[in-house]
Amino acid sequence: MEMKAAQSAVIGRMKVADAARYIGLSQSTLDTMRSKGRGPRYLRIGGRVYYRKDDLDAYIEAGVVETADSRAIA
Repeated sequence: MEMKAAQSAVIGRMKVADAARYIGLSQSTLDTMRSKGRGPRYLRIGGRVYYRKDDLDAYIEAGVVETADSRAIA
């Protein structure tokens, strides 16, 4: 199983289960978000769904909420 994840990362994309783990969601939550047109960008290749790490990182970064305290630090 780890070998498949490593092979997936080598070619620059993750399977849905790996992507869900990476961003801390269940696979079913990620599937539901995708079906509703929400969540991180993804690739569809030959009917299969993949996620790129850069897109997952951008999705996480977009969720950052600035607070009065965090703005004072910057």
